[in-house]
Amino acid sequence: MSEKALRDLNTIPGTERKIESSSKVGLIKPPVDNSEENIEDWQKKKNDASVVSPPGNDNQTVNSGVEIGNAEVEYIESENLNDLEDIDACIKTLLAGHDTKDWVLVCDALNNVRRLSIFHKEAILDMLGDVIAFVTKSLKSPRSAVCKTAIMTSADIFSAYNDLIIDSLDPLLVQLLLKSSQDKRFVCEAAERALVAMTTWISPISLLPKLQPYLKNKNPRIRAKASMCFSRSVPRLGVEGIKEYGIDKLIQVGASQLSDQLPESREAARTLLLELQHVYEKFQDLMPATVSEHPEMGSWESFCQSKLSPLSAQAVLRVTGIAREGLVS
Repeated sequence: MSEKALRDLNTIPGTERKIESSSKVGLIKPPVDNSEENIEDWQKKKNDASVVSPPGNDNQTVNSGVEIGNAEVEYIESENLNDLEDIDACIKTLLAGHDTKDWVLVCDALNNVRRLSIFHKEAILDMLGDVIAFVTKSLKSPRSAVCKTAIMTSADIFSAYNDLIIDSLDPLLVQLLLKSSQDKRFVCEAAERALVAMTTWISPISLLPKLQPYLKNKNPRIRAKASMCFSRSVPRLGVEGIKEYGIDKLIQVGASQLSDQLPESREAARTLLLELQHVYEKFQDLMPATVSEHPEMGSWESFCQSKLSPLSAQAVLRVTGIAREGLVS
């Protein structure tokens, strides 16, 4: 070091030299003055310095738990969505996000679909097929923010259009079953809520035939989610609806799922079979003369044995019998 540099260094007060050295490692030294005001100022500077995140890392997560990469997207619940200011302009540009690679624009477009479904559902009725195709494509997005927003959009579409979407339901349904079966928890939970909305708002007479093929899917998780949807939909048929649909068909579905690989499928089958048993006994109450003459002909046991293989009938009777004993005790 030159003599001039040494002289300049020696002229710097000691306190300043300490602060200058400390700044090289990102620390802030407290002032020498012991006054209360200076200590408070120093503490504030220290706290401010601790919450500053270094730039240049898009994937970094800050202390608050908010992912920086997703800062532009807000997941808005249906009841908190506001109406659109310019409906016509929105409709004209609605599907422009279909081919864009800007995922923020895609999320904005999906939220506009939700707003239109809630506040102006007649406005996009003629283009509903194209809208559902857009939502389905967004469900396949590898970006979680787009996928979850599309799932929320699906739930709002079910609520608004009910059976009007039944002809376009298949591609939407398979994606929701897949998303509800994956490991990413917040996507999975959103998809499960959308499936509940589907079974709530679409009539079971229309929905059950759509669900039935997925009960035999090779993926056990998809079978389980489809079983749960099927089990939720059947009671909405009511006694007369179940009679019209065919209780013999439904009991065969329940028996086949009773031996499935995953416990969710088996529990859904058990719930379905108990509902069918309850409905069947109501049938018998409407036909007292026949039952009184031949009580064995009208029993639940006889019905199961007449419609199922011996092993399947035994399994169904075991499940419904145990459940009944539990209720009686």
